[in-house]
Amino acid sequence: MKKPVRIEDVAAAAGVSPMTVSRVMNNNARVRESTRQVVLAAVERLGYRPNAAARNLARAGAGRIGLLYSNPSPGYLSAFLLGALDGAHQVGAQLLLEKCDVTPDSERAALARLAAGGVVGVILPPPHGESSAALVELEALGLAAVAVAPGRYRPRVPSIRIDDFAAASEMTRRLLSLGHRRIGFIKGAANQTASADRLLGFETEMARAGGEVEALIEAGEFTYRSGFDAAERLLGARCRPTAIFASNDDMAAAAIAAAHRRGLDVPGDLSVVGFDDTPTASEIWPALTTVRQPVAEMVQLAVALLSHAPGEVEPEAPWPEHLIPHALVVRESDGPPRPDA
Repeated sequence: MKKPVRIEDVAAAAGVSPMTVSRVMNNNARVRESTRQVVLAAVERLGYRPNAAARNLARAGAGRIGLLYSNPSPGYLSAFLLGALDGAHQVGAQLLLEKCDVTPDSERAALARLAAGGVVGVILPPPHGESSAALVELEALGLAAVAVAPGRYRPRVPSIRIDDFAAASEMTRRLLSLGHRRIGFIKGAANQTASADRLLGFETEMARAGGEVEALIEAGEFTYRSGFDAAERLLGARCRPTAIFASNDDMAAAAIAAAHRRGLDVPGDLSVVGFDDTPTASEIWPALTTVRQPVAEMVQLAVALLSHAPGEVEPEAPWPEHLIPHALVVRESDGPPRPDA
């Protein structure tokens, strides 16, 4: 039996992406006429016949939007997926999810699968929005993309982010204003620019404070386990900190657990603050003071942008940056240090 012709076969024959073939077959006006004629010629030559049900589905709404994910934080991933689902519902789009490792080969394979699934664009959560391999592959496939929370602006892809440096600076100033002078900081994953910016914001404010201040810095990976281990090292020091600032809420929750394990009261003996304001922040005890990064709303905006994405990607064109305001959410996990601390 003759093997059926796939959309990928037509794309290869025409020298375009599977997404471009899909747009031609659906009479999308955003495809250049010269490209349309090349694709139609390949369709005729190969005898390609698109699936009627799939074509009807593509016309029913804003199309399909792809989403890569590999984030190790359950709280962050939960907020991210809820935002994507709400955003897709609002614009009538379908979501296609692809889990991948943070390696060039895994990213390329995942993006190829999304392109074959007929997505109009891809949402890139951290750290994929900072991956050169992912951006090159997207350009090769002719797919639009939006990077959510990439840390810093990159001109090759639209981005939606907060100012991580400013947010970490503001939280550090809060701890200093409460009277803390020996403050621990748990870093995030080394492969994300946001981690470096949050650390820099902390270190900058500690340096500006001058006088008798001490910054105690430990490595973390944005996971609960890494936060617990880092907090254990901080709390096991001869002069333990009176406050811990963790680079995300999962690690901050772990720091609270480590404090409780040692019989320390939070915030009486130790203040703990986090970053992101994921659902975890309000579900633990005591409820966590944290930086609000409106993750769900940021992803909703990404979906909206991709649902109106241009048909042809132009890598040399300037891309917009959407800088979203952050906020400090003060709850119950921080307070002044004990007078004898």
